[in-house]
Amino acid sequence: MLTRTTLESERMSMNRSTLAHALEAGRITGEVATPRENNLSHIHRFLDQERQFDFGVELIRDWDYDSVFALMVERCGLRPDPEFVEGVDTISTDACIDALERLAEAVGEVSRAGGRILFATGHPAGLLPVHMAIARAAKSAGAVIDTRDHFIPVPEIGGDVRQINNVWTWHLHGGSPHTHLAEPMHALLDDFSARGGSAPELVVADHGWAGAASSRGLRTIGYADCNDPALFVAESQGQIEATIPLDDDVVPNLYAPLIDFVIARAGLD
Repeated sequence: MLTRTTLESERMSMNRSTLAHALEAGRITGEVATPRENNLSHIHRFLDQERQFDFGVELIRDWDYDSVFALMVERCGLRPDPEFVEGVDTISTDACIDALERLAEAVGEVSRAGGRILFATGHPAGLLPVHMAIARAAKSAGAVIDTRDHFIPVPEIGGDVRQINNVWTWHLHGGSPHTHLAEPMHALLDDFSARGGSAPELVVADHGWAGAASSRGLRTIGYADCNDPALFVAESQGQIEATIPLDDDVVPNLYAPLIDFVIARAGLD
């Protein structure tokens, strides 16, 4: 006879299995489009603290190439052979789903408590619909999502930050809204502070938006591709609560099963 606990366990297992299949079919995890040579190059560029690659993450311990590579194998799922330097690389499906469950738990907890959540993305062509859907569900469940009816300038890099359906993005007139930089998040948080607003109790973001929030000591969960070592390092240093490994720039509708999984797991559906 199946107990309620057994049935619930089987239901959760099936959900993970279904999501795993969808993630790998969409090349969000498993064998992904981001090539190995790009992943290895970005480790070097992160260690050199290039602005587009440091994501605003503050290093609080010493890191070298071997230690960051090992971390990316462990937490992101890169192929472990250090002699493999060119070709198709991988992202761990299990690591992705484990981190999504931590995201769901955090969003559900803060939403039901009526807490403040900030959603932001540097990849609006890929991840914006993911943030929008989860933000909408969180808001419906009681989360407070601060809104602004004005643009916030980012003088260090130009352009401004603006909100699209509860999600913050960066905009540069005549340019791309894609950014890995930390300055947009710093400008946004400075604006909150200047206007006497409360800091968010949870930040769900990616790239420099997540790195900057974590460096300010905010509770942060971030999405990161296999060529984005900064957020995995921040997680290892205890600055980010969870880093979700995934290809962050596939066709947006392929993320639909991921969105459904998080909303259901968070109890927001």
